Amino acid sequence: MFHSQVIQPTSTPTFATALQEEFLLVDLDTLDVIVEQPPELIQRLRNELGEKVRPEFLGAQIRTATGFHENLTEMRREAWQLRKQLAALAADFGLAPMAAGTHPFADWHRQRQTQDGQQHGMVLELRDLSRRLLTCGMQVKVIIEDPDLRIDLMNQVSYFVPHILALSTSSPFWLSAKTGLKSYRISAFSELPRTGLPDLFDSWADFEAHTNVLVKSGLIEDISRLWWDLRPSSRHEALEMRVADSCTRIDDSVAIAALYRCLLRYLYRLRLRNQRWRSYARMLINENRWRAQCYGTDAGLVDLGTGEIRPYKHLLLEMLEMLQEDAQALGCQEELEICAKILNRGTSAHLQIGAHASALRSGRSEEEAWLEVVRLLLNLTQAD
Repeated sequence: MFHSQVIQPTSTPTFATALQEEFLLVDLDTLDVIVEQPPELIQRLRNELGEKVRPEFLGAQIRTATGFHENLTEMRREAWQLRKQLAALAADFGLAPMAAGTHPFADWHRQRQTQDGQQHGMVLELRDLSRRLLTCGMQVKVIIEDPDLRIDLMNQVSYFVPHILALSTSSPFWLSAKTGLKSYRISAFSELPRTGLPDLFDSWADFEAHTNVLVKSGLIEDISRLWWDLRPSSRHEALEMRVADSCTRIDDSVAIAALYRCLLRYLYRLRLRNQRWRSYARMLINENRWRAQCYGTDAGLVDLGTGEIRPYKHLLLEMLEMLQEDAQALGCQEELEICAKILNRGTSAHLQIGAHASALRSGRSEEEAWLEVVRLLLNLTQAD
């Protein structure tokens, strides 16, 4: 960190938080993903849950979205209720939602775009990549009312993108193959344009000046087509974290939301003291992002202040200690503490790898081992 004179924001952020989770719809007979959503299911979801549940880009994808909450216990309750309601309605059609960055053996070549995806013109822009996006992520939106503060915090919190990704990893498999990565989703998603870490901007006006070039030239409709790891929300006065894999356990989703929320408040507190987190080149943060994608929490990240690789456990525990004041002020100490529990029991990626290896050791076939992974994911998706 370094000292710097900065213009203070006009108001204190509320840090109200919303959670959006993406799921794959799995056929309960085959345990493969579906290709096309039953129209009757979509109609029932719209009738009963409105905009809180809606199709995503591909036929196998669907997502839930909570409202904004200042109390994360209430946010968890809503997110959990949405999972249960989605599961109950899907069950009537022989389907179930699965929360993970990727499906272990599903073939993306068979996927079809939903009407939403076609209406937004994404098929034309993304070509065959549009069917390859058989992945699921998690987004956390935190209200930061002052637009210049929103940009300043985006610049600073980018440093922690790898730390968040590592804790969320849930996509070690792809097309019936062990990828060697804890988050293969990041590799698939990175083939799209306008992904990865956001650039650094001096202010909201600077951000608008750059993005308006893309809008004016017709390259994008609005900033919702920026698929960065972090971005200002196109619909709310919020800063949106998008790097995380879809978390299989609801508690993991809420814990990572708490971590991101507390980081933003911590960086805001620094600003009130005319301080800020030191800025680092994207090339350096990208090295940590790759390590998080590849190793998850296993191999450590580079402490860019010292230039040394440090165990992820040490870095996370230091972060949790650093954020205690913010967790207490925001009333989310219990949610933040779950981050350490994830570290001790393993992320979804660890659990999937373990389930696959255990099935093979027990003498089951490769195909049966993949099915066992899916069963695990389905069970944990609905486990309270």
